Amino acid sequence: MKFRRKPRENVEINLASLIDVVFILLLFFVVTTTFTRETQLKVDLPEAVSGTPPEGAEPKRLEVLIDVDGSYSLNGQALISSDLDSLMRALQKESGGDNSLPLVISADGKTPHQAVITAMDAAGKLGFSRLRITTAEAQAAP
Repeated sequence: MKFRRKPRENVEINLASLIDVVFILLLFFVVTTTFTRETQLKVDLPEAVSGTPPEGAEPKRLEVLIDVDGSYSLNGQALISSDLDSLMRALQKESGGDNSLPLVISADGKTPHQAVITAMDAAGKLGFSRLRITTAEAQAAP
């Protein structure tokens, strides 16, 4: 007796719906992911509401003064050169390697923006995290 074999059907897996599901999952994860942007410096800007400086128990602090021309002075001592390296050396020498000291940047209102950014960059490269930028109290319009 001879048995007839059934013809084999080609079995195919439809990948189109699987690819659709994978793309939808990928889109879901991209949309729901929170991206954190970490910065190198934490800038603590003081409020300009009152004209009184904050009273602190900090015995020592560093103050970088920037004049209209972009020249730097650190704690009242003018720096010879106004570049990043000389400012970093002066900050390192004055702080004694202690980068937990508060650093205050006081710049003239007409100082070039690059000079302030250079001071912030020097502070960031040395690891200073307590940075303040001074402001003056705004005068009320008469």
